[in-house]
Amino acid sequence: MKKLVIGALMLLSTAACANLSQYTTVSSNATPKEKMRACLVSEANSKLQAGTLFNNTMSATADEMVNTCLKKLALQAAGISEESQSTAESIIANLKNLNSAINAQ
Repeated sequence: MKKLVIGALMLLSTAACANLSQYTTVSSNATPKEKMRACLVSEANSKLQAGTLFNNTMSATADEMVNTCLKKLALQAAGISEESQSTAESIIANLKNLNSAINAQ
């Protein structure tokens, strides 16, 4: 797994300004390894764009990325990824509205 993460980081560092969409998109019938690689490249790119890719040690960052991708892929495999996203957004919106109403009193 560490080889996969290091490979994704190397790919990202060599193509920091390039279009990474060819590496971050996979078909629905891609192998789990291909899906994980695409997710890791996407996560690394997101962290690079946010300026947080090099905040921790490589090992800590890799562990965080792997855990994030495992969770994302598990949700996708269970068929509840999009539902979970919309449910989370709905909960946040409701709490924001409740908080606004409480603060307005």
